[in-house]
Amino acid sequence: MMKMLKTALYLAGAAILPHAAHGQAAPADQGNGLNSVSDIVVTAQKRAQSLSTVPMSVTALTGEQLAARGINDVQDLAKVTPGLNFVQSGSGVPVYSLRGVGFYDTAVGARPTVSVYVDEAPLPFSVMTTGAAFDLERVEVLKGPQGTLFGQNATGGAINYIAAKPRDELGAGVTASFARFNTLDAQGYVTGPLAPGLNARLAVRGVRGDGWQQSYTRNDSLGRQRMLQGRFLLDWQASDRLRLSLNLNGFIDDGDMQAGQLLAVVPLFGAFASTIPLVTNYPRAPQTPRAADWNANTPYRKDNSFYQAVLRGDYELTDDITLVSLNSYAHMSMDQRIDLDGTSLTNGDQSIRGRISSFSTEERLTGNFGPATIILGVNYAHDKTRENAIWATYYSTQNSFFTPLTNDVAAAPYGYQDFNTYAAFGNVDYDIGRLVTLHAGARYTKADLDYEGCGLPANQNSAVGLTRLFNNIRAAAGLGPIPVIPMDGCSTLDANLNYASHIEGTFNEDSLSWRFGVDVKPADRVLLYFNASRGYKAGSVPVLSGTSVDQYVPVKQESVVALEAGFKASLFGRLVDVTGAAFNYDYSDKQLQGRIITLMGPLIALVNVPKSRVRGFEGQVTVYPTNGLSLTAAATYLDSKVTSDFINYTIIGTRQNFKGNDFPYTPKWQVNLDGAYRFPISSRLDANLGVNYSYRTKTNAGFGNEPLLYMKDYGVLDLRAGFGGSDGNWQVSVFGRNVTNSYYWTNVAKLYDVVRRLAGQPATYGIQMNWRF
Repeated sequence: MMKMLKTALYLAGAAILPHAAHGQAAPADQGNGLNSVSDIVVTAQKRAQSLSTVPMSVTALTGEQLAARGINDVQDLAKVTPGLNFVQSGSGVPVYSLRGVGFYDTAVGARPTVSVYVDEAPLPFSVMTTGAAFDLERVEVLKGPQGTLFGQNATGGAINYIAAKPRDELGAGVTASFARFNTLDAQGYVTGPLAPGLNARLAVRGVRGDGWQQSYTRNDSLGRQRMLQGRFLLDWQASDRLRLSLNLNGFIDDGDMQAGQLLAVVPLFGAFASTIPLVTNYPRAPQTPRAADWNANTPYRKDNSFYQAVLRGDYELTDDITLVSLNSYAHMSMDQRIDLDGTSLTNGDQSIRGRISSFSTEERLTGNFGPATIILGVNYAHDKTRENAIWATYYSTQNSFFTPLTNDVAAAPYGYQDFNTYAAFGNVDYDIGRLVTLHAGARYTKADLDYEGCGLPANQNSAVGLTRLFNNIRAAAGLGPIPVIPMDGCSTLDANLNYASHIEGTFNEDSLSWRFGVDVKPADRVLLYFNASRGYKAGSVPVLSGTSVDQYVPVKQESVVALEAGFKASLFGRLVDVTGAAFNYDYSDKQLQGRIITLMGPLIALVNVPKSRVRGFEGQVTVYPTNGLSLTAAATYLDSKVTSDFINYTIIGTRQNFKGNDFPYTPKWQVNLDGAYRFPISSRLDANLGVNYSYRTKTNAGFGNEPLLYMKDYGVLDLRAGFGGSDGNWQVSVFGRNVTNSYYWTNVAKLYDVVRRLAGQPATYGIQMNWRF
């Protein structure tokens, strides 16, 4: 199947790339702001509603707005969505958070707190979301727990990408852009009827670019892009009451992994610092976006592929009751290699191979009964992850500790997880006259997890070195020696200091998510609302090279109780749109990658923070001063804090009580400014101008306020300008992104003997051409 997909995408890409294509033609903004609450129709509550009537905080952008601003992934989406934060983990697993609610883990099978969907079909793991922002009608970012309608693992919120749909008349569009680093991004679509009642749409995108990172110790580059995406949709009006839709999509990503910037050297085993002079004396990276370093002649790139099939049926049982059946299957294969240390030495090198499969089915009834709208449904999902890794530290203080004679420490952790999730849910919206609507919803979820994993020695010398360490520990406890770890055995000790067999088990939990709310419409185009909700994130098992069985104990589910009060209003004859919300989240058992105490000292594991909270507010104002001009200002303020005693270790090994600490990766302020202006320059030509500025204040990459983990405040400025036909069928524009070449970093972490940063993209500029037929 994967070979067929890869061949089909390459053939489609080869056919369309010379013509420079795009998934949806993107004329300049027609005066709509980023969140034109008066006009955009969304399905945030799994039924079509005007954004201005949805009683929750939602950021919504149309496909045209996304294309004009160059938003092609969730990382870009953070530039126009206050409260949404993106972290590059450095292991190829992106981490998303909304309003400070996130889960940082680098495992392929890590379950996020911000769920991502395409046409309501889930992408349950963050690594599967790479190609989601493609050929879109719109995107909806739902903030706050979404457990009642979208399920657990949405304690932070949900991102729902809505694909552009087939039409009943022939149409096509192409877009091509050429930018810095010889980056060609070519996209295209064709749509139209295949038979009466049967419409189709085919879209393809190809991206190819040279490396944007530059080694500061030699003439070498990294960061090339090689991406192909495709989507085929069928909509069939089978009868007056039955509609079926099919969505087949996939991507192939053969691009490079990002290398880090060496910030500092902090040896893992300080007593052996003198054994790694090439690391301790390595030049620190210049503080510029492109500077980095990595091992020469090593292919730090991806060989990742993904495909998904979604089948949906909508059957009108009566004029007022509709049955929806939504079924999806997705599969992803990963093979990627990452330089972890930001040097040309092998202080840390990681190879990951993984496979993910996900099947889900949802059956729901939606009914309108006078003043009440009721949704009832059941859901089942089976998710399976398989991850195998090699962690090599051939030039590290670990060598002197474990294998002083051979210098070839390497571990091979693996983790297998099988999730079965069963759920039943219901939601009711009840209108009390014209002014007041009551909302209530609940979902019962049963989550069953089967898991297996451990850390294997990757070579014989590593097995001998670990055995020596284990026997020293056993001798101190008055126990005799044990034989060398077999190559297919776990390098893990149990409570009796004997070798553990491959660690496996089950971990079953259930939860009841709920939501209650009321909204009031005191005037036309004015909405006041209050919501109280509770959501859950499922328990998880780490994938690591652990030396104690205690490191593999599953971390239990976390929960969030959220209170939110907000308003939406369109004022002065729809010349001004205003939204605002204040919120309070009380966290129980927040999941965190920390350390636990074992007989071998503090070791990495997943832990729970007993109590914590996030408080804040957000607001947005969009004004339309004249025809074709929209100006938007939006901001989010977050006050996050650990509220109970929580004694653990910082990332560099300092034991502290983290009570009172802010959450990592959670800036207090995020500000977004956006302007778009389209105006006529002749009877047949329009010009357009656009600007976007996003700013966030400082934060830290870990608890403990370690200076090495400091992440400074920064702002990114994007500009665009162009002209095109007044009918919107063609356009030529130039753009610049991060035009001030702001130097910032998306993550900083200590790995083995070094602390390294991952820098944000440098200034990029280019030209884009759009056609629609």
